[in-house]
Amino acid sequence: MTAIPPTATSTGQPDLEALWLPFTHNRHFKQHPRMVSGAEGMYYTTPDGRRVLDGLSGLWCCNAGHRHPRIVEAVKAQLDELDYAVAFQVHHPKAFALANALTTAAPGDLNHVFFTNSGSEAVDTALKMALAYHKARGDGARYRLIGRAKGYHGVGFGGISVGGMSANRRAFASALLPGVDHLPHTHNLEHMAFSDGQPAWGAHLADELENIVALHDASTIAAVIVEPMQGSAGVIVPPQGYLERLRAICDKHGILLIFDEVITGFGRIGELFSPTRLGVMPDILTFAKGITSGMVPLGGALVRDHVYQAFMHGPEHLVEFFHGYTYSGHPLACAAGLAALEVYRDEDLFARARRLEPLLAEAVHSLRGEANVIDIRNFGLAAAVELAPRADGVSLRAMEVFDRCFEQGLMLRYTGDILALGPAATASEDELGIMVDTLRAALRAVR
Repeated sequence: MTAIPPTATSTGQPDLEALWLPFTHNRHFKQHPRMVSGAEGMYYTTPDGRRVLDGLSGLWCCNAGHRHPRIVEAVKAQLDELDYAVAFQVHHPKAFALANALTTAAPGDLNHVFFTNSGSEAVDTALKMALAYHKARGDGARYRLIGRAKGYHGVGFGGISVGGMSANRRAFASALLPGVDHLPHTHNLEHMAFSDGQPAWGAHLADELENIVALHDASTIAAVIVEPMQGSAGVIVPPQGYLERLRAICDKHGILLIFDEVITGFGRIGELFSPTRLGVMPDILTFAKGITSGMVPLGGALVRDHVYQAFMHGPEHLVEFFHGYTYSGHPLACAAGLAALEVYRDEDLFARARRLEPLLAEAVHSLRGEANVIDIRNFGLAAAVELAPRADGVSLRAMEVFDRCFEQGLMLRYTGDILALGPAATASEDELGIMVDTLRAALRAVR
């Protein structure tokens, strides 16, 4: 009989070798570990008692700050009531309550929601919905999915197939979905450098979709998936008119449009979801992260009426969509989601995000002219500072800035040579200033 060892950790440094960290240079990390052991509001706490200002809302997810007391209490209360409910053929009231709250608040006729556990699962769900939608309508020849260069749609095989980040795809190329094509990205320093908000140049880049349609024929294309604002690639903001043109081309050719709002949802750009601000309605919208303010994993796909209704035919005793997860609509996640929606509403955090947006923009653009800074861009409570790569290696300069910021009490994110800030809507004006001043000092210290 295998004995399970004691699970409690000592007060000293834990053994780091057993854990394989995601998206992390594991060998380097285990020589130079960075640990957090507590969190409250806008701050992490390290095991040695230092406070670290969270400049990225966790990973773009703690939009109401860490451990908001109302969400904490909702999760605790749920544990006293129901720990788990069967997700297939049986369910529980809070899942329906959260679904109704979401669809009531969502724009347009996004009137149905399918719950998942993460953004990756939400994307794979949306892609499967798109393929099955066309098949249900007798148009099963539409099997192609169109993503975008630099796009990030999670780490499922569907998500990395339509995603456009080469490092995420390279090792798995032989197993990716067939028939996928990609739009060009909209990151152009010659025409967009140091834009504040949506760049004026670049709407025409959406017209590449017409060329893809001409190459493959519209009758083979099921859906186009894009992030309204690309977060993981380094806050790439949609040009003015770009999303509108994508929508028009999709409508012209009977192609579904999917918005991946795992990052942009729940106040990141000052609204619940992007259509309210950007005026473009997708057919399917994926979400995760901010739905629970990061407290419990939860994701999902919101769909418009015509997508849902395409499945609702045939004998009622048959399953309409053969898809789902053991933890779809988990009671703890739904309790956290309902509480988070109440916090966003009662504390008016989306409006607060809109008020903080110009302050963040002014602060981050004050870094223009610092050594090695080649671009600054921002939208909502998201901003990126792009650095010139160093001759001794891509990302080394940004990694050193990241390390120095953490040492000086600021958590941010870096990808390649791009540094990203994404504070929670609960940040104060002073905390925005501290973030940028700490980043400025780190930029000046790193060459």
